[in-house]
Amino acid sequence: MNTLTSAPLAPLLNYLFELADNMAHPTNEAFRKMSDAEQHRLLQSKTDYLELYGHLKDVPLAISRETGKLLYMLARSSNVQSVIEFGTSFGISTLHLAAAVRDNGGGNIITCEFEPGKVALARNHFADAGVSDLIEIRVGDALHTLSRDLPASIDMLILDGAKAIYPEILTLVEPYLRAGALIVADDADFSPAYLERVRSSREFMSLPFNDGVEVSMWLGKM
Repeated sequence: MNTLTSAPLAPLLNYLFELADNMAHPTNEAFRKMSDAEQHRLLQSKTDYLELYGHLKDVPLAISRETGKLLYMLARSSNVQSVIEFGTSFGISTLHLAAAVRDNGGGNIITCEFEPGKVALARNHFADAGVSDLIEIRVGDALHTLSRDLPASIDMLILDGAKAIYPEILTLVEPYLRAGALIVADDADFSPAYLERVRSSREFMSLPFNDGVEVSMWLGKM
């Protein structure tokens, strides 16, 4: 038994995944009302990304169950204790990370979310799971909230917010990544500039997984 498969966290995750599955239709409906050009603009724009998430402010933008297990396995096997997460939503990915950090003996997760309503829900979920002591939520635009007061050494970076600014978030966090730190980017195929950076630089080793998940390792300055 571990934190991920035990109560109270395991039944809460099952509930949240079912909720996300049932609310997938509103997400699709929001995009169906937009033209292809409008969708592309919102997904790729570095200035309009907050408008996109305004359309989805009540929708749990959840990782898949498989990606959740991948996060736990990577964090647990690497003895991760310090995590930065871009994109909290309802807290599903954060709960997987917190389970790993708890099972690693403790640590700290800084997670960022723009929508106050989602922050309130996520706080409740973290409390219900008994992992609030491991998590700091920073509310607002991550380009601002992650520009200060980061840990001196970061073991893992999770990118699961606005895809257009993945490169900018990486730039903010990169100076604090320890050699061997892991970076997991969800839906990375929507951020070609990010993929170009982690796949072409000798400072990273990168590998694509299913569902647009890209796992990279920071090798350090060459």
